[in-house]
Amino acid sequence: MLPSIHALFIHDGIRAARAHIERSDEATLARQAALSAIPAPTGAETARGRRVAEMFVDAGLHDVAIDDVGNVRAWHGKRDPETDCVVLSAHLDTVFGPELDVSVARRGPRLEGPGIADNARGLAALVTVGEALTAARVHTRRPVLFAATVGEEGAGDLRGVRHLFGPSDRPTVRPSAFIALDGAGIERIVHRALGSRRYRISFHGPGGHSWAAFGVANPANAVGRATAALAEIELPRSPRTSCAVVRLGGGTSLNSLPQSAWLDVDLRSEEPRELENLDGTVRNIVAQALADENRHRVSGTPALTSEVRRLGDRPSGTTPRTHPLVQTAVAATRAVGHDHQLACASTDANVPIALGVPAVALGAGGRAGDAHLPTEWYENEKGALGIVRALLVTAAMAEAC
Repeated sequence: MLPSIHALFIHDGIRAARAHIERSDEATLARQAALSAIPAPTGAETARGRRVAEMFVDAGLHDVAIDDVGNVRAWHGKRDPETDCVVLSAHLDTVFGPELDVSVARRGPRLEGPGIADNARGLAALVTVGEALTAARVHTRRPVLFAATVGEEGAGDLRGVRHLFGPSDRPTVRPSAFIALDGAGIERIVHRALGSRRYRISFHGPGGHSWAAFGVANPANAVGRATAALAEIELPRSPRTSCAVVRLGGGTSLNSLPQSAWLDVDLRSEEPRELENLDGTVRNIVAQALADENRHRVSGTPALTSEVRRLGDRPSGTTPRTHPLVQTAVAATRAVGHDHQLACASTDANVPIALGVPAVALGAGGRAGDAHLPTEWYENEKGALGIVRALLVTAAMAEAC
């Protein structure tokens, strides 16, 4: 039986761990700034991963290792093949490319820098929870796997957490609970996984001189037709569903018809069936745009072709609000003096939820803004309380004793 949050509040080890977190508030903030200043574009997280591994060692966690895809793993408690673990995770990568300066500036109470909250805050909190459990010598019936994952953002398509769980016929870990620390905040509890599909839609044709070859089927026109039609799709507000054209490209020069042109689309829905319906609608629109452009070409000239290539597929699902993990997160949020907000988002928790593993994503305290922008900022208002909340949820699910 899981210990209650009230029981944890009076548990000697958890009280000591909480005190450690509160005493370490400035050290956690410095750790957050240091990690944020290490570039970690999706697919190039190696340097940041190595630094997190060093921090795990310094925190006193054991069996620290970097796996084949770059996830950093460490353990608290005795590993036992017969005992389910609890996973506490945070993602290593940022949305920013290698060309961006990710240095951090401190202006009064505010830290400013790309990725300072998403997800340097989650990573710093991950290390601090591990350090607090170790320093306070908290014993748990279930071991806790601390995991810093690669490939959570964008084109990473949750690569790290997929690898963490492994193929369904040969799972590497099947925890009793999965908790992701993602960004700032102290109230939100993500228990619904927002599904998404990302596609690159390309049109290919003969191309040619913009004057001499005018009248042949033009891939840029097909992109325009598809983009206009996608903007007109009527989408339900409940369940919330979206279809966004996010990038466009193609062509070689100002006076040449392109031989290829493309658009990237991002499809999302809170409901798997709506996402499937939207997927079919988009494919029909692509086929219609192709047919319309070919119908307008000069007779006897080559027809356009099209290609729809999947760039990402994030599964959806729900950990029921009645599940002990969600209820524990609600109770922990109230225990630190805040109202909870149950939410839907796309995080590392998507994968375990889709596999039937209870999972939530939590903010790691403080306030933040301008996520995914170079002007991203973080303020450490009640930052320690966010990490205490993560400690309480983790300790409850791991059955601190």
